[in-house]
Amino acid sequence: MPESAAVARDAVTAAADYLRDRFAGGALDADFSDDDVKAIADHEAEQRVMDIIEDAFPDHSISAEESGAHPGREDRRWVVDALDGTNNFAAGVPTFGVAATLVDDEGPRTTAVAVPVLNDVYVATRGGGVTYNGAPVTAADGNGVPPSHATVVSIIGPPVIEGDDLRREHREMVAAVRGECKRVIETWAPVVYWGLLARGRVGGYLCFHPAEREQVAGELLARESGCVERSAGPLSVFARDEATRDAIWDAVA
Repeated sequence: MPESAAVARDAVTAAADYLRDRFAGGALDADFSDDDVKAIADHEAEQRVMDIIEDAFPDHSISAEESGAHPGREDRRWVVDALDGTNNFAAGVPTFGVAATLVDDEGPRTTAVAVPVLNDVYVATRGGGVTYNGAPVTAADGNGVPPSHATVVSIIGPPVIEGDDLRREHREMVAAVRGECKRVIETWAPVVYWGLLARGRVGGYLCFHPAEREQVAGELLARESGCVERSAGPLSVFARDEATRDAIWDAVA
């Protein structure tokens, strides 16, 4: 395992250990707004991720959701989402994750994703494939089904949440995909489902104006697990096979 992959794995595991214990503890300290939730756990988990990255690579820059930009080498930049799915975490729903991704001039280079409650850890490296709890996996490992039986995941980013026209457009996309596939899951914890796509447990992914902090992790997991993709501007589709990708793309296009 490359050093950056080992560091990413250790960083997300440290945050996941903390979040698992905190989640089991019950009541949370959090601030609620119309669009989001911010919990003290976000900051505590992020600090655990950053401590490990900064110790290993003190010259790398970091873009963290809670604390913002930390200067360093721009050709070695870590993108950190230490609690993806804070709304779920605060509501007692065990679907949340941790992601740390190293990005260079060519895009995502290394990523690790942890799902605390399940003790799941995914690691992907560019050109090196994906491991799930230490064992290699691909999207082809799942049970292949035709598009009409596929489960598709849909994610959106802040522009969609904040804009009425984009929200309306996204609702129309989801309705169109539901007409072609078995079901569409609209998630607030994208990194959890990116891992499932990398194992072939879900058939496809529809992304509309996604946030970088989850997308860089997800794209690397999808590509290194053998998924196919298509994109145009803020819209992208990933799937375990061409038939599912084309069904999703044709529905939304």
